[in-house]
Amino acid sequence: MVFAMAVIGAVTRLTESGLSITEWKPVSGALPPLTDEAWQRAYDLYRASPEFAAKHNWMSIEDYKKIFFWEWLHRLWGRSIGIVYALPLLWFAIRKQIPQGYGWKLLGILALGGMQGVVGWWMVASGLVDRPSVSHFRLATHLGLALVIFASMWWVILDLKNAPASQLARRGLFYHAIAALVFLAITITWGAFVAGLDAGLVYNTFPLMNGNLTPSGSADIFNEHGWVQFTHRYLAITTFLMLMALSVHRKDIWLGVMACAQVMLGISTLLLQVPVTLAALHQAGAIILLALTIRAVHRLKSS
Repeated sequence: MVFAMAVIGAVTRLTESGLSITEWKPVSGALPPLTDEAWQRAYDLYRASPEFAAKHNWMSIEDYKKIFFWEWLHRLWGRSIGIVYALPLLWFAIRKQIPQGYGWKLLGILALGGMQGVVGWWMVASGLVDRPSVSHFRLATHLGLALVIFASMWWVILDLKNAPASQLARRGLFYHAIAALVFLAITITWGAFVAGLDAGLVYNTFPLMNGNLTPSGSADIFNEHGWVQFTHRYLAITTFLMLMALSVHRKDIWLGVMACAQVMLGISTLLLQVPVTLAALHQAGAIILLALTIRAVHRLKSS
């Protein structure tokens, strides 16, 4: 469900649906507008937003309902994850069936989930005052926390399965795996910067950027559209090489295959000017690659 949540989040961003709901109602917001009057109220609130004035002033209420759906689904799915996680956790706690040492880990993941809801609204709020889009820094924080939640759950799963560590792995290979994981996390974060700034819609050529090695403009890798994309490209290339080396040393075929697939998805998304389907698959690929890299680190941790 967390994996699906990240993909739904990507579609929400790519369809520019994330600012369509201008209120945060954790309980009553689970239901969409059910009457014409309720739809009109939601639409009027959106019409008062900076995004509507700058980008979507052509939208009728029927057009608005389409972008409303994705943001509503994104929030509803998040609420559902909380219920699906918390209720069984409470059940196992009452029955004292939680393995020793795992209680605080499982509660910590639940707390991170609650924090993610707050961070999500903090992100949305950045686009409701004086700018027609969310802050790309807050978007990256929101995605980053989602990845932390996913990674934490995956690590606990691997612990509970008692996945064996390789007896032949050297300590240096473990550090290599950690470094690859760090670079992968930074690359995914820069992907959020690219998405938040729509930087994937500039320089849609590869490997050069419109015939040049570097983009034009000031070399601001955090805010300048071309340079944000440039940084994401070369972080991705570096990460790919590190993961391929790890895949060869570990004889981890799936890690190598997924690293290659993710690079091809990224290049295709860029060349085709960010179609929603490919871009969503690219985000899904990032999470799968993260899971495979965490598995490699986990198997090496005791060697």
